[in-house]
Amino acid sequence: MGRPDVEVRRSRRRRRTVSAYRDGGRTVVLIPASFSSAEEARWVDRMLERLARGERRRALGDDDLEARAARLSERYLGGHARPASVRWVSTMEKRWGSCTPADSSIRVSDRLRDAPGYVLDYVLLHELAHLLVSGHGPAFWRLLGSYPRLERARGFLEGWSRAPGAATSAETESPAGEVDEG
Repeated sequence: MGRPDVEVRRSRRRRRTVSAYRDGGRTVVLIPASFSSAEEARWVDRMLERLARGERRRALGDDDLEARAARLSERYLGGHARPASVRWVSTMEKRWGSCTPADSSIRVSDRLRDAPGYVLDYVLLHELAHLLVSGHGPAFWRLLGSYPRLERARGFLEGWSRAPGAATSAETESPAGEVDEG
Protein backbone atom coordinates (compact mmCIF):
# COMPACT_ATOMS: atom_id res chain seq x y z
CA MET A 1 0.00 0.00 0.00
CA GLY A 2 1.12 3.57 -0.43
CA ARG A 3 0.48 4.49 3.20
CA PRO A 4 3.54 4.67 5.45
CA ASP A 5 1.43 4.02 8.58
CA VAL A 6 -0.14 0.80 7.19
CA GLU A 7 1.61 -2.48 6.58
CA VAL A 8 -0.31 -5.10 4.60
CA ARG A 9 0.71 -8.70 5.10
CA ARG A 10 -0.59 -11.27 2.62
CA SER A 11 -0.91 -14.92 3.59
CA ARG A 12 -1.46 -17.96 1.38
CA ARG A 13 -2.97 -19.79 4.37
CA ARG A 14 -5.63 -17.12 4.83
CA ARG A 15 -8.68 -17.77 2.65
CA ARG A 16 -11.42 -15.32 3.66
CA THR A 17 -10.53 -13.67 6.94
CA VAL A 18 -9.08 -10.22 7.37
CA SER A 19 -7.72 -8.85 10.62
CA ALA A 20 -5.86 -5.78 11.76
CA TYR A 21 -4.04 -4.52 14.81
CA ARG A 22 -1.99 -1.56 15.94
CA ASP A 23 1.75 -2.05 16.32
CA GLY A 24 3.26 1.09 17.75
CA GLY A 25 2.59 3.94 15.34
CA ARG A 26 1.47 1.77 12.45
CA THR A 27 -1.40 -0.52 11.57
CA VAL A 28 -0.84 -4.08 10.37
CA VAL A 29 -3.58 -5.53 8.14
CA LEU A 30 -3.56 -9.27 7.45
CA ILE A 31 -5.31 -10.36 4.25
CA PRO A 32 -5.49 -13.45 1.99
CA ALA A 33 -2.78 -13.54 -0.72
CA SER A 34 -5.52 -13.98 -3.34
CA PHE A 35 -7.00 -10.48 -2.82
CA SER A 36 -6.75 -8.04 -5.72
CA SER A 37 -5.30 -4.56 -5.22
CA ALA A 38 -8.84 -3.14 -5.16
CA GLU A 39 -9.95 -5.66 -2.50
CA GLU A 40 -6.83 -4.86 -0.48
CA ALA A 41 -7.55 -1.13 -0.59
CA ARG A 42 -11.21 -1.65 0.35
CA TRP A 43 -10.32 -3.92 3.28
CA VAL A 44 -7.57 -1.65 4.55
CA ASP A 45 -10.03 1.27 4.66
CA ARG A 46 -12.63 -0.92 6.35
CA MET A 47 -10.22 -2.23 8.98
CA LEU A 48 -8.81 1.24 9.72
CA GLU A 49 -12.36 2.47 10.39
CA ARG A 50 -13.14 -0.56 12.54
CA LEU A 51 -10.03 -0.01 14.66
CA ALA A 52 -10.77 3.70 14.98
CA ARG A 53 -14.36 2.98 16.09
CA GLY A 54 -13.12 0.64 18.79
CA GLU A 55 -10.57 3.16 20.00
CA ARG A 56 -13.18 5.92 20.18
CA ARG A 57 -15.46 3.66 22.19
CA ARG A 58 -12.68 2.75 24.62
CA ALA A 59 -11.74 6.41 24.98
CA LEU A 60 -15.19 7.23 26.38
CA GLY A 61 -14.47 8.75 29.80
CA ASP A 62 -16.59 9.29 32.91
CA ASP A 63 -17.69 12.77 31.76
CA ASP A 64 -18.79 11.34 28.42
CA LEU A 65 -20.64 8.54 30.20
CA GLU A 66 -22.40 11.05 32.45
CA ALA A 67 -23.41 13.19 29.45
CA ARG A 68 -24.70 10.10 27.65
CA ALA A 69 -26.79 9.16 30.69
CA ALA A 70 -28.23 12.69 30.84
CA ARG A 71 -29.25 12.51 27.16
CA LEU A 72 -30.85 9.10 27.69
CA SER A 73 -32.74 10.31 30.76
CA GLU A 74 -34.05 13.28 28.83
CA ARG A 75 -35.06 11.24 25.80
CA TYR A 76 -36.59 8.16 27.45
CA LEU A 77 -37.41 9.16 31.03
CA GLY A 78 -38.48 12.77 30.58
CA GLY A 79 -35.33 13.96 32.35
CA HIS A 80 -36.65 12.71 35.71
CA ALA A 81 -33.66 10.49 36.47
CA ARG A 82 -30.80 12.77 37.52
CA PRO A 83 -27.75 10.88 38.72
CA ALA A 84 -25.22 12.72 40.88
CA SER A 85 -22.44 10.71 39.24
CA VAL A 86 -21.98 8.16 36.47
CA ARG A 87 -18.65 6.44 36.16
CA TRP A 88 -16.82 3.43 34.79
CA VAL A 89 -15.58 0.86 37.30
CA SER A 90 -13.24 -2.06 36.80
CA THR A 91 -14.33 -3.99 39.88
CA MET A 92 -17.58 -5.40 38.46
CA GLU A 93 -17.00 -8.93 37.30
CA LYS A 94 -20.54 -10.27 37.49
CA ARG A 95 -22.70 -7.19 36.91
CA TRP A 96 -23.01 -4.79 34.02
CA GLY A 97 -23.94 -1.82 36.17
CA SER A 98 -25.28 -0.76 39.52
CA CYS A 99 -26.82 2.24 41.17
CA THR A 100 -27.24 3.48 44.69
CA PRO A 101 -30.47 5.49 44.89
CA ALA A 102 -29.48 6.94 48.29
CA ASP A 103 -26.69 9.01 46.71
CA SER A 104 -27.90 8.83 43.08
CA SER A 105 -24.68 7.28 41.86
CA ILE A 106 -24.40 4.95 38.88
CA ARG A 107 -21.48 2.67 38.12
CA VAL A 108 -20.96 0.85 34.81
CA SER A 109 -18.63 -2.09 34.30
CA ASP A 110 -15.75 -1.19 32.06
CA ARG A 111 -16.33 -4.53 30.31
CA LEU A 112 -19.04 -2.60 28.42
CA ARG A 113 -16.47 -0.35 26.74
CA ASP A 114 -16.35 -2.93 23.94
CA ALA A 115 -20.12 -3.41 23.72
CA PRO A 116 -22.23 -1.85 20.97
CA GLY A 117 -23.60 1.59 21.84
CA TYR A 118 -27.20 0.40 22.09
CA VAL A 119 -26.15 -2.11 24.78
CA LEU A 120 -24.36 0.55 26.83
CA ASP A 121 -27.44 2.76 26.43
CA TYR A 122 -29.67 -0.01 27.74
CA VAL A 123 -27.51 -0.56 30.85
CA LEU A 124 -27.43 3.19 31.52
CA LEU A 125 -31.21 3.41 31.10
CA HIS A 126 -31.66 0.39 33.36
CA GLU A 127 -29.68 2.09 36.13
CA LEU A 128 -31.34 5.46 35.51
CA ALA A 129 -34.74 3.77 35.88
CA HIS A 130 -33.63 2.41 39.26
CA LEU A 131 -33.20 6.00 40.44
CA LEU A 132 -36.96 6.30 39.94
CA VAL A 133 -38.22 2.78 40.74
CA SER A 134 -36.54 0.13 42.86
CA GLY A 135 -36.80 -3.52 41.94
CA HIS A 136 -37.74 -5.02 38.60
CA GLY A 137 -41.54 -4.93 38.79
CA PRO A 138 -44.03 -3.82 36.13
CA ALA A 139 -43.54 -0.09 36.88
CA PHE A 140 -39.80 -0.47 36.31
CA TRP A 141 -40.23 -2.22 32.95
CA ARG A 142 -42.86 0.34 31.84
CA LEU A 143 -40.18 3.02 32.25
CA LEU A 144 -37.87 1.13 29.92
CA GLY A 145 -40.60 0.19 27.46
CA SER A 146 -39.95 3.14 25.14
CA TYR A 147 -36.36 2.09 24.46
CA PRO A 148 -36.58 0.51 20.98
CA ARG A 149 -33.63 -1.85 21.39
CA LEU A 150 -34.54 -3.14 24.84
CA GLU A 151 -34.93 -6.82 23.96
CA ARG A 152 -32.02 -6.82 21.55
CA ALA A 153 -29.69 -5.34 24.19
CA ARG A 154 -30.89 -7.78 26.84
CA GLY A 155 -30.31 -10.66 24.43
CA PHE A 156 -26.82 -9.38 23.63
CA LEU A 157 -25.92 -9.20 27.33
CA GLU A 158 -27.35 -12.63 28.02
CA GLY A 159 -25.35 -14.13 25.19
CA TRP A 160 -22.20 -12.27 26.17
CA SER A 161 -22.47 -13.41 29.79
CA ARG A 162 -22.86 -17.02 28.67
CA ALA A 163 -19.88 -16.95 26.32
CA PRO A 164 -17.00 -19.26 27.25
CA GLY A 165 -14.77 -17.60 29.82
CA ALA A 166 -17.27 -14.84 30.61
CA ALA A 167 -18.31 -14.13 34.14
CA THR A 168 -21.91 -15.14 34.75
CA SER A 169 -24.36 -12.46 35.70
CA ALA A 170 -27.92 -12.12 36.83
CA GLU A 171 -30.06 -9.20 37.88
CA THR A 172 -29.99 -8.87 41.64
CA GLU A 173 -31.09 -6.40 44.21
CA SER A 174 -28.89 -6.15 47.25
CA PRO A 175 -30.38 -5.66 50.71
CA ALA A 176 -28.21 -2.55 51.28
CA GLY A 177 -30.34 -0.47 48.96
CA GLU A 178 -28.05 -0.91 45.98
CA VAL A 179 -29.75 -2.02 42.81
CA ASP A 180 -27.66 -3.99 40.37
CA GLU A 181 -28.02 -4.80 36.70
CA GLY A 182 -26.89 -8.23 35.73
